[in-house]
Amino acid sequence: MKGNEAIGEAAVCAGCLNYFAYPITPQSEVAEYLSRRLPEVGGTFLQGESEVAVSYMLFGASAAGERVFTTSSSPGISLMAEGMSYLSGAQLPVVIVNIVRGGPGLGGILPAQSDYMQAVKGAGHGDYHVLVLAPAGVQEAVDLTIDAFTLAERYSNPVLILGDGMIGQMMEPVEFPDPETIPPPQPRPWATTGMKDRRQNLIRSLFLSPDSLEYNNMHLRAKYDAMERDEVRYESYHAERKMDVLIVAYGTMARICKTAVDVLREQGLKVGLVRPISLYPYPMQVVHEAAQKAKDVLVVELSTGQMVEDVHHAVAGSRPVHFFGKTGGNIPPPDRIADEVRKLLVKKPGKSRKTGRKS
Repeated sequence: MKGNEAIGEAAVCAGCLNYFAYPITPQSEVAEYLSRRLPEVGGTFLQGESEVAVSYMLFGASAAGERVFTTSSSPGISLMAEGMSYLSGAQLPVVIVNIVRGGPGLGGILPAQSDYMQAVKGAGHGDYHVLVLAPAGVQEAVDLTIDAFTLAERYSNPVLILGDGMIGQMMEPVEFPDPETIPPPQPRPWATTGMKDRRQNLIRSLFLSPDSLEYNNMHLRAKYDAMERDEVRYESYHAERKMDVLIVAYGTMARICKTAVDVLREQGLKVGLVRPISLYPYPMQVVHEAAQKAKDVLVVELSTGQMVEDVHHAVAGSRPVHFFGKTGGNIPPPDRIADEVRKLLVKKPGKSRKTGRKS
């Protein structure tokens, strides 16, 4: 299946019957697919008049106790930023998919990874996080989309799937799990389903009392601490032993880097890869420990450098951190990544600290 269509089917497989969205390339096929698919299973697709409207449709449907999700691309996610803050403050479980395109501004419709900061640092206002998962292929996009609904309900928090145009447009074989094996929606006694035989439920993100707002923020912080403890996901590829160079990359770029690692290791070079799958929470300790086994760290992204800041933070100055990035939809082939690694392996003459002589 094409990635966008597979993501749509994954949501149906997870029991989500409510999809609200606004079309934007390169993810519009999700809406096209679900406009046909959801009526077949008794679901609802509603196109909002804007991404701002969509974010509050999500709020209303989730507050009413329904599984709900949306998909968009970079500028659309920017418009949803206020709603994402409201959803997080009100502790509502929703799933949001961002199939990233290049920017800033309207940029272009080709693949990019330049929404990393937007996703993991909080696109909207206030002290909040969304849990961010980054697939490297269509099958993983399916698996993570299904997982996202369970995670959103576990933490009563938005979960964001961060893909890129390649994942949305490529076609790969996929398998969907038996729906019977997918955890059903959890009971939502807090939902606004009417007041018969129970007290009023009020879902809000407004707390005018300083103590009440602080209590809510500290409760959110406790959830984020639990995510950082329990939800770190990553892949380690030939990074268990000593290396000359450790590559850190995520998403589709990690697939290209993995091929580069294979080529370099066939040539006798000691190179490994760590691929963060959860971008928030970020695998800080994993990257730090892997970096201690290497002489240099190379971060590869489809951006001018965003995740590299978290790698610097993880490595904490213990190893040199280098960056290689491409933008505009230009996808570097494995050989180009391999060349960047070889440059790091060429020892350049430098001055000895003790004698001042070249060494």
